[in-house]
Amino acid sequence: MDERVVITGMGAVTPLGGTWGETWAGLKDGRSGIDKITAFDATEFPTRIAGEVKNFDPAQYLPVKRLHRSSRASQLAVAASREAVADAGLGTSLEDTDAGVIINSAVSGYPEIQAATEIFGRDGLRRISPSFVASSLTNMPACEVAIDLAVHGPVNASALACASGTSALLEARRTLLSGDADVVVAGGTDAAITSVMFAGLSAMRGLSRNNDSPQEASRPFDADRDGFVFAEGAVVCVLELLSHARARGAEVYAELLGGALTSDAFHIVAPEPGGQYAAEAICRTLDRSRLNPEDVDLICAHGTSTQANDRTETLALHTAFGEHAPSLAVTAPKSMTGHLIGAAGTLGSLLCAMAIGEGVIPPTLNYSTPDPECDLDYVPGPARESPVRYALTNAFGFGGQNAVAAFGPV
Repeated sequence: MDERVVITGMGAVTPLGGTWGETWAGLKDGRSGIDKITAFDATEFPTRIAGEVKNFDPAQYLPVKRLHRSSRASQLAVAASREAVADAGLGTSLEDTDAGVIINSAVSGYPEIQAATEIFGRDGLRRISPSFVASSLTNMPACEVAIDLAVHGPVNASALACASGTSALLEARRTLLSGDADVVVAGGTDAAITSVMFAGLSAMRGLSRNNDSPQEASRPFDADRDGFVFAEGAVVCVLELLSHARARGAEVYAELLGGALTSDAFHIVAPEPGGQYAAEAICRTLDRSRLNPEDVDLICAHGTSTQANDRTETLALHTAFGEHAPSLAVTAPKSMTGHLIGAAGTLGSLLCAMAIGEGVIPPTLNYSTPDPECDLDYVPGPARESPVRYALTNAFGFGGQNAVAAFGPV
């Protein structure tokens, strides 16, 4: 295959800022976007912290009628997609472009379902919104973006839990190489900071309970990590064939070289302890991207700050990279944003693209106490200025779904 797929635009609404530039600056600065929960009264909950998107006004993006019919996840996706398309130099509409949309999510309809359930229980049948069912569907963020940008090509949405965002970019790559579109708007979104969600996650005992120090709560690979920090956000990229981008004079951030999906087929929430199938996803990505292990300088880790994930991911990196593993820089942006769930993998892709372009590797915040079972270079301290030739991003979801993507310069 001679055609190459590249990123020409990016958009983001995250706990670190309302644009991709603000998000990237926050990552480089080692700034935390995690704080006390304001979305609901969490006083009685064991976890009272989250990575919330702050000062987001959906009325800046949508008229009143669309505001009432759309979920917060859709609204975040629309904002990030508009930014990405404008950043790619494609204006405000894709009406005259052979374009597609792939926006994945994992829990995008949870707030709307909870709200409708509460209204029904309190007020009965007649108070339920006629938009409730449509707004809570998993495919609706992609469809709202398509409506917003006047996209008439393929529109797709899949759910791979926390691997959703990475999978969206890999599906976009396949769509472009198959000739189904010239441009694809792809990424992930989720916004589900609700009381019922936190009740369920608390029952799982998966969340950090470091409520007194929110900015220090997410500490991937650190010996004192005590769970992940739930967050919300949307991260979107514009992808197109390199030939198409060059024909229209577009700026190119990085090439999406390839990637792979595998399944642990082991447990609904726990990773396979040996990291065998996560390693297999990494090895397949290297092979399909025509990279040798020693070509890779940077890993954007899934790095959730849970005991099991961080230990297993370290094992997978050792298995896949062998003697080169100690030479890798392994950074974990969830230490600053929390876990963006469906958008997490796309945030990792943004980080890889910008690290290659600028030669700057964001740090893993709060890494201070080494864990003997996590023995790689996790980029402690400030951001590191270092050339990055090729970078991989890992994303692993509940149910054992593993997604890995590789990026390089153009």
